[in-house]
Amino acid sequence: MPTNLATTPTRAVVLLSGGMDSCVCAALAARDHLPAAVHISYGQLTEERERRSFESICDRLGIHDRLLVRNEALRAIGGSALTDSRIAVPETHAIGASIPATYVPFRNAHFLAVAVSWAEVLGADKIYIGAVEPDSSGYPDCRPEYYRAFNEVVRAGTKEGAIRVVTPLIAMRKAQIVRLGLELNAPFDLTWSCYQREDRACGVCDSCVLRLRAFREAGAEDPIPYAIAAARSS
Repeated sequence: MPTNLATTPTRAVVLLSGGMDSCVCAALAARDHLPAAVHISYGQLTEERERRSFESICDRLGIHDRLLVRNEALRAIGGSALTDSRIAVPETHAIGASIPATYVPFRNAHFLAVAVSWAEVLGADKIYIGAVEPDSSGYPDCRPEYYRAFNEVVRAGTKEGAIRVVTPLIAMRKAQIVRLGLELNAPFDLTWSCYQREDRACGVCDSCVLRLRAFREAGAEDPIPYAIAAARSS
């Protein structure tokens, strides 16, 4: 629940995929605002598992206003290992060396468009998104300049022009995000980051590798199950 109860809390929309970073953003939004959460399924390999994480995180954080949207365009367009079964999810990619096959072309623009539209209806003035530039797979729609440009589009294209996309984690290392989440009591046990499995995290895709490394560097135990036990100590 928001802490600023002496006055009417401001509204904020959080894009909540169900992953670690978006969960920390949701915890921040719930701390500082009256939050609403939006989850977008787009035909990704783990969409059912991510949706369950979304619902569970909202329940734990007390987020009652929820919007679930299905985007058919990204699956139809393809071009990503997350949406096209003909493209393998890389397991040994050199993180940061190049943009990996898991990049979904211009995905965050689709997500933000939904969030901005809903924010206008709700009267929310902030949209939280868990974009991260350091310790990331190098997706171009996770860079600070992307969000600076997108905020200009929002300013010019909405009625009041007052909605802002905020990226509180964008300059943080993954280990810092873990530490912040622990301080906020973010429900990491409910999150899901794996790109290719829904029963137990694979431990070898980009997202699992980055997550495991972050928890290890933060001196914390990752609470989700992994298919490859050795991944925890690698």
